[in-house]
Amino acid sequence: MAISSVSKPVSVAPGGTNQSYGSAMAIVTTLFFMWGFLTSLNDILIPHLKAIFDLNYAEALLVQFAFFSCYFIFAVPAGKMVEWIGYKKTMVIGLCTMAVGALMFFPAASAPSFKLFITALIVLATGITVLQVSANPYVSVLGKPETASSRLNLTQAFNSLGTALAPLLGIVILSAAPMAMEQIRKMTPDALQAYRLHEASSVKVPYLGIALALSVLAIVIARFKLPVIQGGEHVSAEELKAAGSIWKRKHLLLGVVGIFVYVGAEVSIGSFIINYLSQPDTGNMSAKQASTFLSAYWTLAMCGRFIGAWILQKIKAGKLLGFVGLVAGVLVLTSMLSFGWLAVGTIVLVGLFNSVMFPSIFTLGIAELGPLTGEGSGLLIAAIVGGAIIPELQAMMADKIGLHHAFILPVLCYAFIAYYGFKGSKPVPQPNSLASI
Repeated sequence: MAISSVSKPVSVAPGGTNQSYGSAMAIVTTLFFMWGFLTSLNDILIPHLKAIFDLNYAEALLVQFAFFSCYFIFAVPAGKMVEWIGYKKTMVIGLCTMAVGALMFFPAASAPSFKLFITALIVLATGITVLQVSANPYVSVLGKPETASSRLNLTQAFNSLGTALAPLLGIVILSAAPMAMEQIRKMTPDALQAYRLHEASSVKVPYLGIALALSVLAIVIARFKLPVIQGGEHVSAEELKAAGSIWKRKHLLLGVVGIFVYVGAEVSIGSFIINYLSQPDTGNMSAKQASTFLSAYWTLAMCGRFIGAWILQKIKAGKLLGFVGLVAGVLVLTSMLSFGWLAVGTIVLVGLFNSVMFPSIFTLGIAELGPLTGEGSGLLIAAIVGGAIIPELQAMMADKIGLHHAFILPVLCYAFIAYYGFKGSKPVPQPNSLASI
């Protein structure tokens, strides 16, 4: 999920060339790939940790709750960091923080301790938040303003490539077939500890490799001469006063809800898809086999972004958003009401229709805000916390009514997105405002 919080053009220091911009773009694009890869890897960790520590769904989904809560908590401090030390140094700090979080998986697996795993994820997610806050606006101002959207779409595609490839690492993490839970619960304390140590150890090598890659990337960014971004234009107090209150912009506030439910629905499906496809009445497959369908889910999202970029040249964002929201809801509902390969295929296909939702909601949400665009962008960014809350709510429902029926929550999320696209995204004219500035 690539986000830009820049509301006005920012100039690049003189002396930059198209070649230097291209090299900088190539370097920074790797950051989008890395955080997409690591975010998607949570979908592998959830069923793995659930089996190791005998967790219910609500407990297992604390992985996503802890991870996505960091967006809400650390986004504003990260923005202040950019103001204090600049984009490049903030990117390096974000990468170093992520590397520390990845290294913490080693002691967490050696213990093994679910609390330590959660702590490691919080550190990792803090670094990703810092990286997002610095990398997104940097990409948007790195080059000509008229091609900013194209650059962000390109980096988003590589972000999706990371989310699509990460589940393939599940072949390593999920390589050992877990024992049946009934057998595990009959183990003696010593045998249980030995079993958990053996199963948890499968994450050590992958995350050690990730920590090394992040460290190397931090060194490369630190040594690379990225084009320096000069100060941007600031909105005056008079302009803000004339623009009125941001809380009166209905299309923005509904857009905040839209981002909240979109991220929540997308993360929920990704988080549960392995457990869902492993159920006898759905796919009846192993976790290892199901991880390939998780990869397909994210691959379809990546393909959809390229397709959506072309379609959006011909169809208005609101109409397209309403359509994909409606189709996604029908697909999830179909999966809920069916079994076997129909249930499998329809839930995986949702990834294709998720693809254009974030950029569409974000663009519609900040439409006609004028001087309030920056503040509106901040609200939309904070709404990513939906990825923490909605999966946890679905987990609680799954524990009460079963995982199959709990997918009604994403259906309701997509219903709201369809409403927002068709109707709720239309800005209401504001009297005596400078929204057109």
